[in-house]
Amino acid sequence: MALALTELTVSHFRSHKLARLALDGRPVAIHGPNGAGKTNFLEAVSLFSPGRGLRRASAAEMTRRPEALGWKLSGLLRAQNQNYEIETWSEGGAARQVRIDGKAASQIDLGKLARVVWLIPSMDRLWIEGAEGRRRFLDRIALSFDPAHAEASLAYEKSMRERNRLLKEQVRDAHWYTALEGQMAETGHRIHAARMSALDHLRAAQDQAETTFPSAQLELIQTEGAMPETADDLRGALSESRFRDLAAGRTLVGPHRSDLCGVFAAKGVPARDCSTGEQKALLVSLILSNARALAGRIGAPPIVLLDEVAAHLDAGRRAALYDEICALGAQAWMTGTGPELFAELGDRVQTLVVTEGDGGSVVSS
Repeated sequence: MALALTELTVSHFRSHKLARLALDGRPVAIHGPNGAGKTNFLEAVSLFSPGRGLRRASAAEMTRRPEALGWKLSGLLRAQNQNYEIETWSEGGAARQVRIDGKAASQIDLGKLARVVWLIPSMDRLWIEGAEGRRRFLDRIALSFDPAHAEASLAYEKSMRERNRLLKEQVRDAHWYTALEGQMAETGHRIHAARMSALDHLRAAQDQAETTFPSAQLELIQTEGAMPETADDLRGALSESRFRDLAAGRTLVGPHRSDLCGVFAAKGVPARDCSTGEQKALLVSLILSNARALAGRIGAPPIVLLDEVAAHLDAGRRAALYDEICALGAQAWMTGTGPELFAELGDRVQTLVVTEGDGGSVVSS
């Protein structure tokens, strides 16, 4: 049985003062004019998984203005053949909190229940911009397979910031670095292993699929040298690199120096050199592969969020995308400016219309 939200209530979130949705598990098509608040629903759904959501916004940025009272999302999640009541909220801009069936829970607990993947317009430049965005893209995929990946990433970043502070202050006493480098080595190795495992899952899902979307050859590389194979190797590399890092004022070894390289497999052309349409098709292919791999791994496809994706596909590719989503049985949330973008779905989709009014967004079936 697919993961799905069957109820969603949005309170004082972005442009929505209060919206209650009753959902039947089918894909959800949301259409309306630009700026009406369609994407805000997708962002709300993305917060039913660990992290900061698809916009990577702070809790304070998500609250409805001008009230700024804080926000709350609640929903009934169908997962693992059960229904779970999920609540997540923020008060006064504080870090968001989570409850599952009335009990306080961590975001890792949430990630074990809800798997959510997404494709949004800001990702269209993934292959031509900096490596940080590609690492973040791969980390979201790794997180979908391993909810503890976020914890390792946060611990690594915290230790690295402290090490970088020492480097900038030109601290040379090795005792100050030993514990930090031990923590970075342990969590950094976990991060790299999770990324490599995610790539293996994607490759297998692409190889086994019959799809009109192109396959991508994916490789994780280091900007300098090779990634140490074990945690002990990484600890040694950090120690050996210390004098070089002191000169640079930052850490030059570790998983934060990785980059994801993609090649349009059928043409042998690097993704960065492909046309805009080919780059978009590759992204769609990877999101679908992520969903297929999760379906095989956990027995159910994830919730899929596709913001304005239909507008950038021709009618044939659009129909192929919808067919793949329905074949997977995934609850996909999709936005577009008009109903014609979802015509190929027919009665396979539940439609919502979002308009502006009453000082915010108004939603209707």
